[in-house]
Amino acid sequence: MITINDFSKSFTIHHLDQTREAVSGVTFDVAKGEFLGIVGESGSGKSTILKSIYGTYKPTTGIVNYDSEIFGNVDLHTISDRALIKLRTREIGYVSQFLKVMPRTTTLELVVNSMLEMGEDKDAAAKKAEETLKHFDIPEALWHNYPNTFSGGEKLRLNIACAVVKNPRLLLLDEPTASLDENSKLKVRETISKLIDNGTTLIGIFHDLEFMDGLCNKVYDMNSKTLEERAI
Repeated sequence: MITINDFSKSFTIHHLDQTREAVSGVTFDVAKGEFLGIVGESGSGKSTILKSIYGTYKPTTGIVNYDSEIFGNVDLHTISDRALIKLRTREIGYVSQFLKVMPRTTTLELVVNSMLEMGEDKDAAAKKAEETLKHFDIPEALWHNYPNTFSGGEKLRLNIACAVVKNPRLLLLDEPTASLDENSKLKVRETISKLIDNGTTLIGIFHDLEFMDGLCNKVYDMNSKTLEERAI
């Protein structure tokens, strides 16, 4: 589903008149329904790879090909902005450590809107949203509040809920358990297992390597630039 070949990304620091390479020489592929974990020390470029798959960054060299249900096989960095937005809405989910929300949008509305983007019926979307918020232990008393007042853990659980409620074809996970307690981590693990069972393809970054045991089919090591197959 995803093929990355000879990928590199550099950033220009204009006020210093410098160019710094964030990551280089990355090649791997992920088949439909597989879960690839990316490991490596901080600053090795793990998040840069995920953001480049999502289209936030453009690669300096290399290709990022995605086998889309809507458009077929596409290079995510040569398609139009409109096509990329459609893929993000319908096929590709992204969960980071940080929640970015529309102002004056309640917790429940955020999750419902994620479903409505997929063309879901409003009543069905509301029911699924409530089930998802309960699963991630977001208290009902908070459903009609604005999440900018939430704790870090609550925001992260909401961020995950907004992404997984869509059952995306491809889900990118950038440290999704970073600020969660053990019970919440188990909820995330349970959800990931269900997504895998439903055929979702996943690429994730986790500092908690034990969390990845039994979930990932493959592990890509940023230090050695090697891809390891794992039995699950």
